[in-house]
Amino acid sequence: MWPLACGIILNIYTERLWVDKNFRIIILYMGNIDHTDRLLLRALQADASESLETLAARASISVNTCWRRVKRLEEMGILQKRVALIDPERVGLGQTVFVAIRTREHSAGWVERFAKAVRAIPEVVEFYRMAGDVDYLLKVQVGSVQDYDRVYRDLISRIDLADVSATFAMECIKNTTELPL
Repeated sequence: MWPLACGIILNIYTERLWVDKNFRIIILYMGNIDHTDRLLLRALQADASESLETLAARASISVNTCWRRVKRLEEMGILQKRVALIDPERVGLGQTVFVAIRTREHSAGWVERFAKAVRAIPEVVEFYRMAGDVDYLLKVQVGSVQDYDRVYRDLISRIDLADVSATFAMECIKNTTELPL
């Protein structure tokens, strides 16, 4: 009996809870997403503008079933939003810069101020807290080295940082928003 009880407790702690719009608590784990859901997610990642009719035909389900599944995936937070992807070169933002940041400070208050400062800079398109030698990594999308310098000066005027090191991408070899489902 003891091993079975431990297994049940472990399952509870390794699964994520989800609260739906009616405040029902649902245990979320990969078992809640079946083959059809994955097929719909792959199709939507490739082209979110596809009609429900096209998605339903692709998944061999009715349009109503397709709509309910997509709606459930949205309510679960798996489908977060649908966006248009813009070619940065064609809008004058073809320079990608990866910025490695080391800090002296790690208090909760400082991290909150730092996050607020970074979020206020629109050229920062991705922002990560890291493990290892670098504390934070930013992906910055700008038009030129001079534009990056303006972003750099803006950032260091907002908050004290120990070290800021920029690496400029020469070529984008792979860039996708599609997850391997």
